Amino acid sequence: MDILHKALSMLEAHALCDHCLGRQFALLGHGIENDERGRVLKHTLLMDAHVLALCGNKKGVKVLKVLATNGFSHVAAEVLEKMEVYNRAKHERGTCFLCENRFSLLDDLVAKSVTLLGYYEYSNFLVGIELPVSVAEREDEFRARFEVDYGENLKNEFGRVIGKKIAESVRKPVDFKKPDIVVLVNPFTGRIDLRSNPLFVAGRYRKLVRDIPQSKWFCSNCRGKGCEKCNWTGKMYPESVQEIVEEPFLRATGGTHASFHASGREDIDVRMLGGGRPFVLEITRPRRRFLDLRKLEREVNRRGKGKVNVVALKLTDRVFLRELKRGETKQKEYAVVIEFENKITSKDLCTLKERLTNALILQKTPLRVLHRRADLTREKYIYDVNIKKLSSNKAEMRIRCQGGLYVKELVTGDEGRTANSVSEILNNKAKPLKLDVLNVIMEE
Repeated sequence: MDILHKALSMLEAHALCDHCLGRQFALLGHGIENDERGRVLKHTLLMDAHVLALCGNKKGVKVLKVLATNGFSHVAAEVLEKMEVYNRAKHERGTCFLCENRFSLLDDLVAKSVTLLGYYEYSNFLVGIELPVSVAEREDEFRARFEVDYGENLKNEFGRVIGKKIAESVRKPVDFKKPDIVVLVNPFTGRIDLRSNPLFVAGRYRKLVRDIPQSKWFCSNCRGKGCEKCNWTGKMYPESVQEIVEEPFLRATGGTHASFHASGREDIDVRMLGGGRPFVLEITRPRRRFLDLRKLEREVNRRGKGKVNVVALKLTDRVFLRELKRGETKQKEYAVVIEFENKITSKDLCTLKERLTNALILQKTPLRVLHRRADLTREKYIYDVNIKKLSSNKAEMRIRCQGGLYVKELVTGDEGRTANSVSEILNNKAKPLKLDVLNVIMEE
């Protein structure tokens, strides 16, 4: 079946607008929009039919009537009226079988979309289309019946046409891979939803004091609702690194909430010093994206003065976030002050350095976190150890090791759950007094 014959058989069966007829042949010819394809097909059919009608062939008149009614062709109606075989006044304009004339309403949808976009900052966008199930099924049945091999589906055309019109209006490009914002349109209900994709800000934080958790620590009694135990705050601690960092960003972006992702975490009683721990702040549904990061860095550091500060802020993406998560196993440097039950000698310190440098440590999940983590045995490598005696029974140990090593348990032995511990090596019960993270070594 040739193209014109197939197009005519479609029109004989159903009323089709220019868009919906042309879309069935969308892959044929380049640089032509579907509505133009539809008009060309209808005009070609009209001219062939007009020739037949002028020759007295009734088939020509029949085709002209199909074009005037199911093809919505004013030209075909005028030809028939001049032949005095058609009264346009008796025929109301019909409804397209596939799109229900929704392509004629696109300008209103585009105008509403542009108005809503005006409340957001964005560099690019993408249009998504929602169709009623009945509409999608109807088109699938149509395409199967007429064996459409070179067509485009209705959803794609709506998205492409609306996206092009919005781009022309806002003068910003469509981005199919990483759009800042998605305009979700239902042409059949007229509903428009804007979904602002998350904004990612990377940096490093330093925690200068102890007894501040990395993330919000909800009350174990009320689970955040507020009770007498937590003084109705819903939290075990009044502030956290996350809260100090996120509040200025939520205010600046208008985001609904934020998620704090860090390359590992330190215990609440551990400081994070040196160059800081890499983190990514993920802001959900931001309205504003064009941020003055230097100003925000100053604001965060003002809020966290003497407790928490951030450096090296930059905009990033989800790919970097995945790399950050993988970076949790990179190298880290610690300093721990150890108190021994018995006195220690210089020989003891040399023994520790010798036994722990370039050592592979086997650790079962510590008892203190066993209630919330799987009971596994982990292999962690220690690259370097340096020990300095502080008093007769105290020493400071600096270690560079694989991320994920439980340093406190490396000191105590954790009732035998950590093999080759400081306590075990010296047969001298040891406990950590102070622990600091000095550096998180990670390629960025």
